[in-house]
Amino acid sequence: MSAALVAGLVAGYGIAIPVGAVGTYLVALTARTSLRTGLAAALGVATADGVYALVAVLGGAAIAGVIAPFAEPLRLVSAAVLVVLAAHGALRALRSHRAPATRPVSPLGPGRAYVSLLGVTLVNPATVVYFTALVVGGRAGAAVPLLDQAVFVLAAFAASASWQAALAGGGALLGRVLTGRRGRLATALVSSAVITALAVRLVLT
Repeated sequence: MSAALVAGLVAGYGIAIPVGAVGTYLVALTARTSLRTGLAAALGVATADGVYALVAVLGGAAIAGVIAPFAEPLRLVSAAVLVVLAAHGALRALRSHRAPATRPVSPLGPGRAYVSLLGVTLVNPATVVYFTALVVGGRAGAAVPLLDQAVFVLAAFAASASWQAALAGGGALLGRVLTGRRGRLATALVSSAVITALAVRLVLT
């Protein structure tokens, strides 16, 4: 069981630590809203990672065969969703900057943040392919006890959740540092540009 725990933690951090478009959006979202919203969004990302770890454990090599024909369309969908999120964030920041102080733009709530990040992470085929490759490669033809499978999935979820929460904490710190309207506008526009660039890169790779 300890081996499954270590394997799950390594797998979870392995997929979570590279900060791509989703991580960038998570930091920017927390900076613009609140730590509570950022943590909800972080949990959405971790939930998707946990779901795909579970799918990989249960389905094994069969999942890779099902996903492979749809990998390119799913990659395009993921990129499109990220571009929409980037544009929405930029427009929200511009609206908030131009609106009078008496009419603030309502921030994104924790529930919507959770669902948004869960959705954009679920349509990324790289996550399930990553976990499937680890699981299938690690089995080497041997049967894995059910308890070890559960430990692997929970450890992967916990690792992803802890890293995403750290990113959200960084976003909250950034939000406190850049409390001015111009600072928030600048960081929102820069983050939207970065997210868009990463989404384009996702399509081209």
